[in-house]
Amino acid sequence: MPYSTRPLPMPKIRTAGPRRLPPSPIRVLIVAWLIFGSIGSVWSFASPLMSVPDEPAHAIKAAAVARGQLMGTGSGVQGDPLVVQVPGYIANLNVRSCFAQHSNITADCARPIDATDRGWTVGKTSAGNYNPVYYAIVGMGSRGLSGEPAIYAMRIISSWLVGFFLAAIFAAAFSLRHFRRPVIAAAVALTPAVFFLSGSINPNALEIATTGALFLSLCAVFEQVAGRISLQRLPLVLLTLSASLLAHTRPLSLLWLALAAIAAVLCYGFGTLMKALAQRGFQVAMGITALSCVFALWWVFSAKSFDSLLAGAPMRAEDAAVAMLDKTVFFMVEYVGVLGWIDTMPPPGTLYTWVLGFGALLFLAYTARPVRGRWVMALLTVTVIAVPTALQASSSEKLGWIWQGRYALAMVVTLILAAGVTTRFRQFRITPWSKSMIRWGLVLGVLAHTYIFLEGLRRYTIGIQDHVNWTEMFDPRWQPPLTWQGLAVIYIALLAAGAVCLYRLLTVKRAEFSLPLAESVSAVDRA
Repeated sequence: MPYSTRPLPMPKIRTAGPRRLPPSPIRVLIVAWLIFGSIGSVWSFASPLMSVPDEPAHAIKAAAVARGQLMGTGSGVQGDPLVVQVPGYIANLNVRSCFAQHSNITADCARPIDATDRGWTVGKTSAGNYNPVYYAIVGMGSRGLSGEPAIYAMRIISSWLVGFFLAAIFAAAFSLRHFRRPVIAAAVALTPAVFFLSGSINPNALEIATTGALFLSLCAVFEQVAGRISLQRLPLVLLTLSASLLAHTRPLSLLWLALAAIAAVLCYGFGTLMKALAQRGFQVAMGITALSCVFALWWVFSAKSFDSLLAGAPMRAEDAAVAMLDKTVFFMVEYVGVLGWIDTMPPPGTLYTWVLGFGALLFLAYTARPVRGRWVMALLTVTVIAVPTALQASSSEKLGWIWQGRYALAMVVTLILAAGVTTRFRQFRITPWSKSMIRWGLVLGVLAHTYIFLEGLRRYTIGIQDHVNWTEMFDPRWQPPLTWQGLAVIYIALLAAGAVCLYRLLTVKRAEFSLPLAESVSAVDRA
């Protein structure tokens, strides 16, 4: 057959305008860290000091560890708080709870913190024998400062520490080849409860952030291994940091670490794990993580970390199990954001926003293909329901009712992130319609976050009363630093900035050719 003299068709490249290049994962990490760290800092000022569950116990523990007391001393009786030596203004933080569990009482009832009371005083904490790593980091804020500035410094350090690992979730999600659904899942997974806790002295928020970062960074590593791509340094660093620190956050964190790792393996297969173990970088990451876990496990058993829990009225194990199963759906309220000492419910509009977001992602994940991904969802769904039930039932006869929804929030966040990874192969074309959906979804998210933030400010400035009293906020009984108006403006600006960055991230197009190029390549192949 004679060769044709007709030239091959040239590929047509879209030239509708300058194409935005996708940012690098490290740039995503830095920008997200600035936003999340700032959001947590705003929450740290908006919430009155010691207004977060168990915050006095954690603040006393942090101040003690920062002064060299890794453990407290106690009577050995289950439920008795442990004793440490801390400055007087720290030891007396337990008395700032006049508004706790009373949503109609404003924060002005609390006595001012005496910054001059720096003498050594006995402080009691139910976290006295918890792992000291988180407290050593946060407690440094109390060195060289006194009174309220010291407490706010500890809160802000915690906010930026948590913010880094929240940012790591997005950086790892963006590292995936099909990144859009995982990034959307990350945005949905970060409920107001996560931001609220990040603005407090409480390792719960760090546990949530590091669990999510561990899961997605491990997914990013597995995807590079499966695609025979050289392992990038950033996912390995994020994996090592998140796993190593997660092991030291709370007594249950080792369980969450194991479950998050198993979920990532199920997403990519056991064969991918074996290939990853042959990589030098992954071996180093696993070695560091293993050493960290060994120390954390040793601390849990040697320090008897579970023995410092506060004890309540005993109840039968079967009654506790039935009650936990009955509250399974109700815990959704706490996953979204119950503020204060579990005394301020989220506004219905905010709650329904996350019910819609969670429901949509879970429905897509439970029907996803390949079917292998559904096993991940099954594992994590059973975990969210069964593990809290088993833990509460096993301890109810000694400790009574101790469970709160936030204790399982690390697994709930991982469940939603896994939904994004499971559905990543579903087609997600950037069209005017999809852009409109993204814009309106982001607007809804910003409004929902703003609504619950204002609800928290209302609760502490004028109290939640029997009548609608929003207008009374302009004559508040209590004002946070920078005033509630100033904090609200800053918070809305941060949410808007985050929404703009997320929109640009989701709508960026990677370099691609139009259909005629594929036809020309096919013609060359046939020739």
